[in-house]
Amino acid sequence: MMNKYEAIVIGVSFGGMHALSTIIPNLPKDFSMPIVIVQHQMSGKEEMLHTILDKLSQMEVLEAKQNEKICAKTVYIAPGGYHLLIETNKTFSLSVDLPVNHSIPSIDVLFDSAAQTYKSNLIGIILTGANNDGSLGLKKIRDYGGLAIVENPKTAQVNIMPQSALDIAGADFVLTLDEIKKYLVENDYGK
Repeated sequence: MMNKYEAIVIGVSFGGMHALSTIIPNLPKDFSMPIVIVQHQMSGKEEMLHTILDKLSQMEVLEAKQNEKICAKTVYIAPGGYHLLIETNKTFSLSVDLPVNHSIPSIDVLFDSAAQTYKSNLIGIILTGANNDGSLGLKKIRDYGGLAIVENPKTAQVNIMPQSALDIAGADFVLTLDEIKKYLVENDYGK
């Protein structure tokens, strides 16, 4: 029996605006699963990211807030300067703990908490980036039985993060940005 996935988490770093603007605006307004994104960024830049993506996208794109309930048909961006976690009651919490993998927000922190909450009903996606953040988190998603998608390192703007994810976690699918977009649209598991 196929999993009924409940949420998608995406980790992206250098080259993220191009990657996200290739995928997110092409998802239909009624795309059923919430999408939670950590983009490595300096504090203060995140408003620009969620504002730009919201203008380009059919889905609503918001900055994630403390204690906010995670809703379907919505894209959430981690605020700069905070780790973003998903609690077991499917709300967000923000942490100002030390950087993980030199990053705050950290992809691993989001992916780890999301895996513990959604178990096998989670899709994790690693996109372009210049460090190894997200690799251990993606492994945790796979350990819980979730689905792992990694951008093809050969076509990524920066291949270090996707290659690290493949080396440490492996993947169910290795796809280009266009293939990831197509896969998500054709496989809206939440419906």
